[in-house]
Amino acid sequence: MEKTAQMGKNRTGMDMSPMHSKAMISGTQQYQSVSDADRQSMALIGKEYIREADPLGSVPVPGTLRGALKSGMEKLTGHNPEVFLNKLGERLAYERTGVRLYESVITKCEAADEMHSAGPVAVDELRRIRNDEANHFRMLKEAMESMGADPTAQTPDADVSGVAAMGIQHVLNDPRTSMAQSLEMLLTLELTDNAAWEMLIKLAEDLGLDELADRFQEALAQEEEHLQIVRSWYETMVMSEAGKSSAAARH
Repeated sequence: MEKTAQMGKNRTGMDMSPMHSKAMISGTQQYQSVSDADRQSMALIGKEYIREADPLGSVPVPGTLRGALKSGMEKLTGHNPEVFLNKLGERLAYERTGVRLYESVITKCEAADEMHSAGPVAVDELRRIRNDEANHFRMLKEAMESMGADPTAQTPDADVSGVAAMGIQHVLNDPRTSMAQSLEMLLTLELTDNAAWEMLIKLAEDLGLDELADRFQEALAQEEEHLQIVRSWYETMVMSEAGKSSAAARH
């Protein structure tokens, strides 16, 4: 079984070259490239950029008369439906990305062999979870359309979600990453997913959209199951590797 953590030719640490390490430390002490005053100046510039920056996009105006009327009616009752639409767009983008991320892990699982073990991970179970994510995407698309919103528009939080997911996608698509490392990325995905569905349910309930809230609750129940499965796989692989490593060290 492939071990994620093993002794090898890693020479990134300073202990690998004590003489060069001392020279580097001596150099940094002799030549302070950034003074405290410079740091404060850079911080001030950063704060100015933050204060002057425009928002990260906007929630699009409803493209249909029905959507515009619904939005206007909600504003009259003291609600801001654009917040709900922003979060709907975020979940839509996240679930679509989730399908792709699970497909990456499915490919890695199918490529497993004696040296690149998939451990307890089952391809059929991964496919089932991927299909759940796809169903959630379709359900969210219908929810947005029912409110007169355009599901193809990218809301601000959908933009943020897409950028955040890029790091996970890079890890999963890297052929060098192990199944355990991939599962850790899925664990991050599912933890975020669960918290986001809980928020979406609260927003739907606040708007009096009880039917949607019930559908979101069903999705959350499935996501909680996904989280439990991925966490179990991840813990099993890491503890198994740690146990085998310990046994090998004792011999």
